[in-house]
Amino acid sequence: MEAWAENQGVDKSGLITMMGDPTSSLTTSLGMTLEHPGPNGKGLWNRSKRFAAYIEDGVVKHLELSEGPGPAGEEDPAGDDFPEATLAPNMIKKIRALKGLKDEV
Repeated sequence: MEAWAENQGVDKSGLITMMGDPTSSLTTSLGMTLEHPGPNGKGLWNRSKRFAAYIEDGVVKHLELSEGPGPAGEEDPAGDDFPEATLAPNMIKKIRALKGLKDEV
């Protein structure tokens, strides 16, 4: 996780803590285990669904999940091809809306 944080340029920011889930205990507890036969058939068992959460004082205020179908109905169970819902621009928009702030263009 340290190498990934360094690669992403967040290792020294202090704003983001990168944490792994090697036993899938968090993934399982959150009900976010990806159980689609495609990724499982490639040996990707207990993989987490692609999701982003906005959490304030330990309370989930907003949750976004990226899993198919894609814009034209394509199958995308892991959200790898169409992750837009969980990316920063969408999450910032959702957080601003929660706080009653105008969405900046």
